[in-house]
Amino acid sequence: LQNDHKALMKQVEEALHQLHAREKEKQAKDEAEALAEAMSQAQNLSQAFAKVNEVTPGSPASLSGLQVDDEIVEFGSVNVNNFQNLQNIATVVQHSEGRPLSVTVLRSGRKVHVGLTPKRWAGKGLLG
Repeated sequence: LQNDHKALMKQVEEALHQLHAREKEKQAKDEAEALAEAMSQAQNLSQAFAKVNEVTPGSPASLSGLQVDDEIVEFGSVNVNNFQNLQNIATVVQHSEGRPLSVTVLRSGRKVHVGLTPKRWAGKGLLG
């Protein structure tokens, strides 16, 4: 009876070791996948989806510090992952009139953050 108990305990112990080993492998795999996804998203968030072609002097865009040739990486909630067309930016601007927006651009290869507050000015729309 004691030998049967020892054999059974050995089987239980081996099964527990296998179970923990599989769980460790699964956790390592999940961590590797999460890291790869985070790196991919970080790369995507550094990619520009639009370029500033013109900034009217005195406009909210000009006052915020945006410059011609700035490449837009983030405009409020819009980024390379969800940008479809310029209407996305127009919608964010319309919903943010009078409230500051965070805008991230690439300028000369460096990320630059500017605060932009959309507002009506001289009949030219919200940004200019």
